Amino acid sequence: MLKIIVALCLVFYCSIRPLVSQNKVIERFGDTFLIVLPTATLATTFIMNDKKGSWQFAKSLVLTGVLTYGLKFIVNKERPDMSNDNSFPSGHTSTTFQSASFIHTRYGLKYSVPVYALAGFTAFSRIDAEKHDILDIIAGAVIGIGSSYLFTTKYKKEHMALTFNRNKGQYVFGLNYKF
Repeated sequence: MLKIIVALCLVFYCSIRPLVSQNKVIERFGDTFLIVLPTATLATTFIMNDKKGSWQFAKSLVLTGVLTYGLKFIVNKERPDMSNDNSFPSGHTSTTFQSASFIHTRYGLKYSVPVYALAGFTAFSRIDAEKHDILDIIAGAVIGIGSSYLFTTKYKKEHMALTFNRNKGQYVFGLNYKF
């Protein structure tokens, strides 16, 4: 799966880079998706009343941040635009791919395809802005996806519940079904 994502990002990047090089609009969209994707993902867990998913997402997001910024501190790789030494790995990419991977793992591939596309665009925006190179992007994607897979389980909506009560020698079995 990761190989497919990387290949698609590379093809997209190579085909569109000459057309939009150094476009600040693209960079701003990438910055926006950094906030929108995790916020929308967490909101989805609340809308679905998925408390277990909310907790899994939070743990995964925290691990993504710790790994990403820990590596930035340890590696000190200079950015392609030479603005500072926080290039490796890409925080935008790790965060957005963590959101996409969470949706994929928890709710299924069909719901995650648009999120993966936005995460890929965010990765592209970081290369286009000359903040990262392809190695930074790949490392960020691996961190985000890996963190998500460590904590996330498949969503199972509980439709049925079996109940049992005992009172003064009487036994009652019940079946609740939520539509």
